[in-house]
Amino acid sequence: MTVETVNRVLSGAVADGVTNDGPVIQKAIDECSSQGGGTVTLAGGTYLSGTLRMKSNVTLNIDASATLLASPNIGDYAADVHHNRYRNETALDRCFIFAEDAENFTLTGRGVIDGNAEAFPNDGSIYRPMMIRTLRCSNVHVEGLRLYNAAAWTTAFLDSSYIWIHGVDIRNDKRYNGDGLDFDGSSHIFVSDCHVRGTDDNFCLQASSKDYPVEDVHVTNCAFTGVCAGVRIGLKSIGDIRNVAIANCTFHSVWREGIKIECTEGGSISDINIANITMRNVTRPIFVVLNNRFELDDYGSSVELDHMPAIGRLERIGISQLIAVDDEEEMSRTHMRFTDDVMGSPRFNGIRFDAAEGHPIEDVTLSDIRYVTVGGVKLADIPPMDQYPPVLDRLVHPNGVSSENYYPDWSRATFMDLRNVHGLTLRGVHFTALRDDEREPVIIEGCTKAREVAF
Repeated sequence: MTVETVNRVLSGAVADGVTNDGPVIQKAIDECSSQGGGTVTLAGGTYLSGTLRMKSNVTLNIDASATLLASPNIGDYAADVHHNRYRNETALDRCFIFAEDAENFTLTGRGVIDGNAEAFPNDGSIYRPMMIRTLRCSNVHVEGLRLYNAAAWTTAFLDSSYIWIHGVDIRNDKRYNGDGLDFDGSSHIFVSDCHVRGTDDNFCLQASSKDYPVEDVHVTNCAFTGVCAGVRIGLKSIGDIRNVAIANCTFHSVWREGIKIECTEGGSISDINIANITMRNVTRPIFVVLNNRFELDDYGSSVELDHMPAIGRLERIGISQLIAVDDEEEMSRTHMRFTDDVMGSPRFNGIRFDAAEGHPIEDVTLSDIRYVTVGGVKLADIPPMDQYPPVLDRLVHPNGVSSENYYPDWSRATFMDLRNVHGLTLRGVHFTALRDDEREPVIIEGCTKAREVAF
């Protein structure tokens, strides 16, 4: 179907930002798909819509003169669009743009997709729709668009493969759960030249199933600004995450962690290479943990997890050429998400790797790292060091205080705390504190050095 024919189908659209143009847009998408594919172009106005379903071989082109605006009426959003895979977050089940078992489709243009965040939740409803969700799709392209004001996550690519995200500007800072680019059970991912700002994780890799490993992931030339994490790999980690390359990215004003790796639900995270990273005002540049957890009432547990898993494997992690500088007065303050959710403070800082005794993180290389922190923490500002808990294997110790993904909320070392890492290589690591800090500069505990062989 030609663009002219499709635009003729769209002749019934009002594009006034008030009238629901969703049925007209959906009809054009369906007709394109039924005739083998084509392009639906939105231009010259604001197109209000509820749930839209992308179909195979269709391009939805949003011209620079157009905005695709999410309807403020939750009744305009379909219920059969899969679900959010975090336990106790059913409020995020609905979504704006959905695709299931589709291939070769594109969202593109220089226009705006606006999630209308401040319109949600509606009175009498808990729902805040995600902006884009795919389920078992392949050959997906998202290019050039401005994705603004999602009411929940901006994207969720689920059990999908061959995904290209290029030149996208994401701004999602109006509501909680303001994630940017999220991939669960997806593979062959290519993300480049994107800007992401939000209230939660900017870029996230997760594995909810052993049937869909996350692998062959490429991220380059991106800028991240977020309240929670810039890059998060894991937490949801029932399955495996492997073969990930992240390079040439900047992080600015991230109040929790810049790079966060959490192997928590029994799977394996391996072969992660992160290089050429610059951070400014990131409270904790690197956080890596290997543990096991299952909490029925916790937002961080997978819907698909129904038991306490054995501790998985976390191995072959390389982080190099990283500069992290926290030298502005702003970093001496406690940072909040909105008004009541503490994200970071000077006492919650540094580079941290942690694992249970007997279940070490394996084969880690940290090289050419320069870290400048604001410092200034007094021992009186934090609990006694003997209250810093170990990581517990919850199958052996179901009770007791364990060091885990969000606890403790303080750091026992000024710069770096590495515990239970086997095969550790440190090269060219430089630290500076701008203010006197009474904590130990570096703590290395239960670690073994890598055996290096010269040829």
